Amino acid sequence: MNRPIELIVSQGRVGDRTAGALPGALATGQAIGRMLGLEPRIIGDPSPARTDDWSECLPAATDTLHGLRDAVKRAFDSGAVPVLTTNTCGASIGTLPAVAERFPDAVVLWIDAHGDFNTPQTTESGYLGGMVVAAACGLWDSGHGAGLNPAQVVIVGGRDIDPAERKLLDEHRVTVLSPRESTPERVAELVDGRDVWIHVDWDVLEPGYIPAAYRVGEGLLPHHVAAIFAALAPGQVTGVELAEFEAGDDDIPSHLSLELILGTFQALRL
Repeated sequence: MNRPIELIVSQGRVGDRTAGALPGALATGQAIGRMLGLEPRIIGDPSPARTDDWSECLPAATDTLHGLRDAVKRAFDSGAVPVLTTNTCGASIGTLPAVAERFPDAVVLWIDAHGDFNTPQTTESGYLGGMVVAAACGLWDSGHGAGLNPAQVVIVGGRDIDPAERKLLDEHRVTVLSPRESTPERVAELVDGRDVWIHVDWDVLEPGYIPAAYRVGEGLLPHHVAAIFAALAPGQVTGVELAEFEAGDDDIPSHLSLELILGTFQALRL
């Protein structure tokens, strides 16, 4: 019997630097809601994208981050699986500490072209989304908690990683799988039957399938991600985040991207 799902949509700016992230999160949440017959819970109020430093956008996102954290905790308390569609990876600053608190032994599959393991000392761009996992692992204080064991983090499809960031990943024993190494068999081996929290940034894909703000070549294909999902037992999955679908891309119609997102999501068998 399938577990109940709590569908959560982030609509507050969390370091967004592009205009398509918030509409992309909303469109994804609405599409999943129609497919599952669920009404999404909307967290946050939209505001315009702009390029600012993490030290400016993080305090501005406090209400949204608290709202996402609380929504995930409510889902856990009710026995539901939280499924989030988020604008940026920065939104996970609110969710990952809640996951670490409730499921301390869970593996975090961070399916992303980037490691997101920078700190205020190593970041070259000042982009909050590139510092999320490091914050959750306690390498710097976001003000929203930590508690995630870096040895339980697996970066899937990682290939665009800064040198200082790579050093931190190695020092803290984070597993980084290149696209070539990101096979269903390898991921299942690393998970080893444990609970799993899944985060997907669509820039993990080869550009041309689902638009993302930060595109990196030589990525995974949609069926690769679906195969990884299918290799996990449904009961292992504690929650899912789908982030950074850049709606309104002129090259790829949004309805085609949404069809790929829905097809990939269905492979989870929640």
